[in-house]
Amino acid sequence: MLLLASSVKLVAEIALLALVGQWLLGLLAGSRREENFFYRLLQVLTNPFTKTVRAITPRVVLDRHVPLATLAVMAVVWLIATIAKVNICVQIGMEACR
Repeated sequence: MLLLASSVKLVAEIALLALVGQWLLGLLAGSRREENFFYRLLQVLTNPFTKTVRAITPRVVLDRHVPLATLAVMAVVWLIATIAKVNICVQIGMEACR
């Protein structure tokens, strides 16, 4: 269970960092962000998460708000995985979690 909680937490952290990086790079690149190689690379990393959130959100949510919803969902997933990992570590002992 510790491996599962750690893995989910790691995937959530990668998605969160990629989303934040994509947002910051979008701010810096402006209207030419679609031509930026690194922006497209981050877009490839976040695309599975964004498509999943788009599939579960109602159509009332605009497409431009889906990345923000993805960020919120991944933050909640990260928080739940962190709490689960802490609970598992408390149960089995801190020495086994290192």
